[in-house]
Amino acid sequence: MKKNIISLLFVSMCMLSLPGRPAKFAKGIVDIGMVAEDLERTVKFYTDVVGLKEVKGFEASAEKATQFGLTDNQPAKVRVFVLGDAPGSARLKIMTFPKRPGTKPDQKFIHSTIGISYLTLRVSDMDDALARLKKAKVKTLGKTPASLGGKMRITVFHDPDGNFVELIGPVSE
Repeated sequence: MKKNIISLLFVSMCMLSLPGRPAKFAKGIVDIGMVAEDLERTVKFYTDVVGLKEVKGFEASAEKATQFGLTDNQPAKVRVFVLGDAPGSARLKIMTFPKRPGTKPDQKFIHSTIGISYLTLRVSDMDDALARLKKAKVKTLGKTPASLGGKMRITVFHDPDGNFVELIGPVSE
């Protein structure tokens, strides 16, 4: 009996320690899904202005998207973009739902809405990124680009749907 109680206590202690253990993930990256009001306008912005590369996208039928709990019987055609050529690059998945357009959250400030508030992209050449933004007449927010110390800068702006995007990277000077 004493052995059973000790065994039960040991198993209980082991089970209590499981939640604190880090999960094991297949990749060390996060993919982001984004719904756009105007898919082509948003795609052009992220390819031409931000400089992401489009790769093969995918579709989910209305039945599958509903089965996954993602839509209310709406199909999803997803266009996919990567930050670089590395096999493990993070992916930005952009889609639109013309039959059921969503509502825009309040994006005046990052604290205006609960949930994911901004997208951070690490760039290797801030000067090049700033030239792309200037050419596209994208207005930067606050007093950015701003120094993060040394040559590192942060630049913040809105995409066509009002989502916050911040670029972080070095300048050449």
